[in-house]
Amino acid sequence: MKIKLLLCFILLLSSLLFIASCTKQSEDHLVSPSTLSCDTTNVQYSTTIVAILSANCYRCHGAITNGGSGGIILEGYLNLKKWADNGYLVGNITHAPGYIPMPFDGGKLSDCDINKIKAWINQGTKNN
Repeated sequence: MKIKLLLCFILLLSSLLFIASCTKQSEDHLVSPSTLSCDTTNVQYSTTIVAILSANCYRCHGAITNGGSGGIILEGYLNLKKWADNGYLVGNITHAPGYIPMPFDGGKLSDCDINKIKAWINQGTKNN
């Protein structure tokens, strides 16, 4: 009888602890505000994509600054479109298996920046 009572008490205490840990405050730590505010509907090459590439890629893959880039130039719409259309751009920036993780100097683009690039590609890689 004591064992059953002890087991019921432990089960009840465990349930209460589990329920108490599932709060809105805990949920806020799982989803960052930047992910929620990532606008992928108004993505444009001339503003959104160029800004991301300027900040992260052109230092190695620019029209002038491309030493050690394997000849891959991402600056300029036609240069970028080729890599976007063949899947290498997304493969590299998402660090997918079989692709060279970019940016090469470590780190990874933010999920928001990656989603903006994917959205631009999915919208037809428009030169807008």
